Amino acid sequence: MEWYMGADESHIKKERAKARELRQSQWWKRRIAKGVCHWCEKAFKPSELTMDHVVPVARGGRSTKGNVVPCCKSCNTQKKQLLPMEWEAYLEGVKKGTH
Repeated sequence: MEWYMGADESHIKKERAKARELRQSQWWKRRIAKGVCHWCEKAFKPSELTMDHVVPVARGGRSTKGNVVPCCKSCNTQKKQLLPMEWEAYLEGVKKGTH
């Protein structure tokens, strides 16, 4: 995935390890306890929410509290490696029926 902003494998590996630690934190458990997907704002059981990096790790993002959000599996799968502005453009296209 180096074709994204030069994120190398060591960066990705390190950030994924940080994400695993963050998922065990009380802070994250409180975030998912609310049961709301950051992107679609629909309600889910906390166990159904995943951790999504707003700026994807593969594109230079970090596993920090300011860059991870609770996300339903559907949004996380669809968002893939998109940046927030790319994701918003995608969602607008869906609403207009062009995607």
